[in-house]
Amino acid sequence: MPAAQPEGSTPEGVCSLEVRWIFPGQLSTAVAGWFVRFPAETESRDDAYLLTPYLRGLSVKLRGGGALDVKVYRGSPGMLDVTGRVRGRLESWQKWSFPYAPVSQDNGNPAGWTAVSKTRRISRFSLASGRTLARVPGPGDPVCAVELAEVRARGEAWWSLGFEATGPADLLRAELEATAALVFAETLPGGIEPGPDDSRSYADWLS
Repeated sequence: MPAAQPEGSTPEGVCSLEVRWIFPGQLSTAVAGWFVRFPAETESRDDAYLLTPYLRGLSVKLRGGGALDVKVYRGSPGMLDVTGRVRGRLESWQKWSFPYAPVSQDNGNPAGWTAVSKTRRISRFSLASGRTLARVPGPGDPVCAVELAEVRARGEAWWSLGFEATGPADLLRAELEATAALVFAETLPGGIEPGPDDSRSYADWLS
């Protein structure tokens, strides 16, 4: 693959603060209904994650067959705790994306890569008049994307709920926490209480 400049990012990459929970089984209609309180876009795609060799602190992904994403783990600033019922480990990442085109039309993944199929519903939240709202952010605004995803990997069904805040580094935690407080103002149906045992990145979960 020829050398390429990062797509949509500076040479320093894009900094983000994230938290994700991954649960076994099919996404229920009740949880999907819980999420429709907010406007969302939907997409389906197939990603592939590099698992072998194991690269500590690094996540490498082929995104939808059109981009190579490289993420470096920058540590955890602690736990997200919402209303005493929702807890997850916050993770700081730095990401670069590069245009990618496969050298052949073969749909199979080479050794060391694991395919993950996703159907994602994504809502974006940003500050407006001092409040965090679901809206299209302006240029340079801090934004927190909330993703509810149906996931299929290794022949098994899973689902995931994730938050990703991007923007000025000093605003990331406040933006993520404000968005989580808004989203979890109504509790998840079925007695689901996201906790630390379910909280991890896709790369950690797959490995």
